[in-house]
Amino acid sequence: MANPSPVLSPLDTLWQARTLVWVLLAGEALAAILAIAPGREGDRLTYFGVASLAIQWIVLTSLGLLYLLRGALSRATPPLIAQVGLGALLASTWLVLLAGWLTLRDLVPLPEGGWLTLSLRITAIALIMGGLGLGAFQAQWRARQLAVAAEHAKLQALQARIQPHFLFNTLNTGISLLHAKPDLAEQLLLDLSDLFRAALSQRESLRLEEDLSLARRYLEIEQLRLGDRLRLTWDIPAELPALQVPTLSIQPLAENAIRHGIEPSTTGGDVGIRIGTVDGALQIAVSNTLPPASARAASGHQVGLSSVRARIHAATQGRGSVDTRIVDGLYTATIRLPLGATG
Repeated sequence: MANPSPVLSPLDTLWQARTLVWVLLAGEALAAILAIAPGREGDRLTYFGVASLAIQWIVLTSLGLLYLLRGALSRATPPLIAQVGLGALLASTWLVLLAGWLTLRDLVPLPEGGWLTLSLRITAIALIMGGLGLGAFQAQWRARQLAVAAEHAKLQALQARIQPHFLFNTLNTGISLLHAKPDLAEQLLLDLSDLFRAALSQRESLRLEEDLSLARRYLEIEQLRLGDRLRLTWDIPAELPALQVPTLSIQPLAENAIRHGIEPSTTGGDVGIRIGTVDGALQIAVSNTLPPASARAASGHQVGLSSVRARIHAATQGRGSVDTRIVDGLYTATIRLPLGATG
């Protein structure tokens, strides 16, 4: 049985490159605002440089402290993480102020009241910015949780859509084979049982090997129904990476290939499944020959595609993708998964 999907902590968003870039840019923006604020005396460019240095050191020290505490906070609630984050920000602020007082006390332009006044002002700014940042952080986490719940609902809707349509076609095929080819009819029902057992399990993720097996079961059933009209090609490595993927990631792409590439054509066509590693990422490609233009379905290849794309995006925190292209009469949908991104 596949392991469950990994439980993500709100802190996971902090280690993404996009988040780090935005945090550093926000620090530079704050330094610029402080430098151009009315009433500022002295060289504003020098003040901007000093403020930028201090803010970035405070930010990086805060992130470093949270990274060191990530193990202890991995199962903490978002409110507790927010409180620890604010504490890390204040501790980092005081550490940077202490380092500045020890090393730059004669170089930094000070307000009236000296280092104590400067320290109080910077602490107040840290509290205000920390409160705003944590509010935005919690809002982003709630939005992310809602997105995950929405993708789970999409999976259930996708399963509900697949089951009646596919069951109807498969049972008709089984009936037609029952008397003429009972062995094939038995194999069809066994494949159908395996496929629906997995689809009804409501698991959010499967091992790549299991999800590929579901697609194989589906295509074997369609092979019995379509006969020589469906020509399958498999290019699968002997050992697959131990990755978790969202349930029914490959099967909907195979279904699209059948419904929009093979069924409309009187002569059938080719469907290929290829898995390989390219530039440190796993690629799963499902391709099919296109039918004549006059026979193509108007709905295109969008059935299930948007759901797979959204669930891959959510499971990999935006690092995975599903791309499609048409080259030389061959339609290809490619899932790209960074190795280790989903479990």
